[in-house]
Amino acid sequence: MAQNTALLFPGQGGFDSEALRAAKESYPQIRRVFEQIDAETQNLFARRITDTLFGQEKADLGELLADDPWVSQVAIYAAGLAAYETLAAQGFEPDVLVGHSLGEITALVAAGAFSVEDGVRIVAQRVAVIQRQQGIDGRMLALTAGADRVRLLLDLVGEPLLAVATENHDEQTVVSGPDKVLDRVTAIARQLGINAIAIDAPFPFHTPALAPAAPEFAAYVRKLDQHPLRRPVYSPILQRYYEPDDALADLLAEHFVKPVRFATAVRHLQQSGVTTFVEAGGRAALTKLVTRLTQGSDVRALSTLVLDGGGRPALGATLEVLREAGLARAAGAPTLGGLLAPAVPADVFEAYWAKHGDDVLTYVRDELAAFQRENTPAAAPAAPAETAAAPAAAPAANTGLDRDEVFAALRALYAEALEYPEEVFEGGVQLEAELGVDSVKQVELLSRVSERYGLPPRASGFRLSHYNTMDTIADFVIAELNGAREHAGAA
Repeated sequence: MAQNTALLFPGQGGFDSEALRAAKESYPQIRRVFEQIDAETQNLFARRITDTLFGQEKADLGELLADDPWVSQVAIYAAGLAAYETLAAQGFEPDVLVGHSLGEITALVAAGAFSVEDGVRIVAQRVAVIQRQQGIDGRMLALTAGADRVRLLLDLVGEPLLAVATENHDEQTVVSGPDKVLDRVTAIARQLGINAIAIDAPFPFHTPALAPAAPEFAAYVRKLDQHPLRRPVYSPILQRYYEPDDALADLLAEHFVKPVRFATAVRHLQQSGVTTFVEAGGRAALTKLVTRLTQGSDVRALSTLVLDGGGRPALGATLEVLREAGLARAAGAPTLGGLLAPAVPADVFEAYWAKHGDDVLTYVRDELAAFQRENTPAAAPAAPAETAAAPAAAPAANTGLDRDEVFAALRALYAEALEYPEEVFEGGVQLEAELGVDSVKQVELLSRVSERYGLPPRASGFRLSHYNTMDTIADFVIAELNGAREHAGAA
């Protein structure tokens, strides 16, 4: 299956307080996500994280790092998840999720592997087990050199607890290690003309120094409920997709000591067909990395929770780009909540659907399958060879409407709603099998058709699977109108 879109979740540094505050005023999903996270931080730490992030005083990342270590880590996790939920509510369905370091936890939660609340617990426990290790005193440093050159530099220092933590691109490599050793690295790098920049992180992640913390962390995560992934997740640490039978507790524990090979991951995804990368989080650091790694190609990288030149969150502009590309719902298009429960506030429906949507869809599919079995006549025995073939199906009855005009109008309606070129809607093309229009969207579109032509309510035996091409839908419209007129005449 071709993959064209990837959603990126940042790790250390991926937080922009002002952009998040501004976006929260326009997108109710952000408030809803933080309400869920508040409940868990209140339970774990007797503090609501929103009191820090959205209080009267603006809390930048430096101030968060000066607070308890869990605060900055949960803030980064929450911002990424809030951006994801906002994009999803606008109809954006990425083909693959990708996390950078801490962002892999966010990606797995977004894909459904853990609940939002368990995601908070995992992030908090990640901090706690490191804090309980004695003697871990270090930081992370970004060097303006490629990974091979940096490894040679580290070999000169000869410190076993010093390691390459992240390979971001050919001229940026992050190292982790003890403070005193990194002072020596900085001095040597300066002599070699390599700049060194401190990373905003509470601990030296992705280093052998954290190995003693990994077993305790794995044991904790193992007790949490792990669910099947609803969307593919690619790991720049593992350099592969997560598999259904993966023990996520053990793999997340391995993250403590393994490096993040982000540059290799982006190039792999680009070669796999990804042309649109969207960053769900603050500061747009990953957006800039993707732009640099894919320079000269047709790849585009879009940010969300960062302010643009006009002081507005980039999220709005990114959604416009996605809509124009047919990757998000057109502005003003009805949502699933608007169709199923128009009287229910949008954020309430979204909260319900996030928790129960999979169960509802499973129930409906099972009921439809049972209904179809009960209402589908048994296949007639095959006609003898000498019997003439059955006549072709009769065309739709004459309603006074020109079928070509109806077909053209339907074609235009579907093309506009789905943001596809009209020419793809040929008469016999299968909407789901060939164009990827799922059953929920087909129901929505058929409702629009019914409203446009004033069709009567559909009969109880109506089966959507019988109307999965433009030809069958056009015939359905004409037949329904004909039936309505006959009924009116009889009356």
